[in-house]
Amino acid sequence: MKRCLSDIIGVIIAFFISQSAFAWGTTGHRVVAEIAQRHLSKHAKKEIAKIFGKEPLDYWANWPDFIKSDTTDKWKAAYGWHFVDLPGHVSKEVFIQDLKAIDHKSLYSQIPAMEQILKDKNASLEDKKIALRFLIHLIGDLHQPLHVGRDEDAGGNKIKLTWFNKPTNLHSIWDDELVDFQKWSYTEYANNIDVAGKDEIKQIQSGTLEDWFFQSHELADEIYDRTPEDSKLSYKYNYIFYNKLNQQLLDGGLRLAKVLNDVFK
Repeated sequence: MKRCLSDIIGVIIAFFISQSAFAWGTTGHRVVAEIAQRHLSKHAKKEIAKIFGKEPLDYWANWPDFIKSDTTDKWKAAYGWHFVDLPGHVSKEVFIQDLKAIDHKSLYSQIPAMEQILKDKNASLEDKKIALRFLIHLIGDLHQPLHVGRDEDAGGNKIKLTWFNKPTNLHSIWDDELVDFQKWSYTEYANNIDVAGKDEIKQIQSGTLEDWFFQSHELADEIYDRTPEDSKLSYKYNYIFYNKLNQQLLDGGLRLAKVLNDVFK
């Protein structure tokens, strides 16, 4: 009995340790999915219900991170789908050239790949379920700026600093700490930031996938510039990036809705 309990505790500890590598953390991904759910067209809702049943988008928003804990290596190949690492402080033209030159499956390649599966009338229901789970999540990853970060520091994972005196790294600050610092549930978060008018929504949803990547790249550059190694972060850092954090979450949700509305026209 004692050994069984210790095994369970070990699994729980391993699960929470593994969360530090997840984009936006569970809350951020659910915020993006919740906002998207509110902006789906009637037809998109109908088609998504054929795949997910009564389960909302936020139910599956973190599944592509949870499967990283799978020990069978079934999903090992999908690890690199969550990010792109490219040089910083380059022009938009150079950035897009570099983005298109990536020669392996990545966040950039797999977003349209999941869209194509969902559009394929011959794809199985199981394949569509998996593709939709990934698409929900990957659009969220795209808007976590350090998932469009730099190779030399693993998207900020190697940049050590402290958050309210707790040792952490730059990537984790943007995955979890800033979002959780607001002390809102994901539905409260969505309620508080999903207030854009029609013209603003149209503007946010405009542009190409490459435009959206470059937006995250530019914010990543600013984050790198303003967060050197060994920074001691607390209230001021939240003040500096609060609005941009919320804008990324809102943009992610509204753009996910657009992608899904276009897929299920």
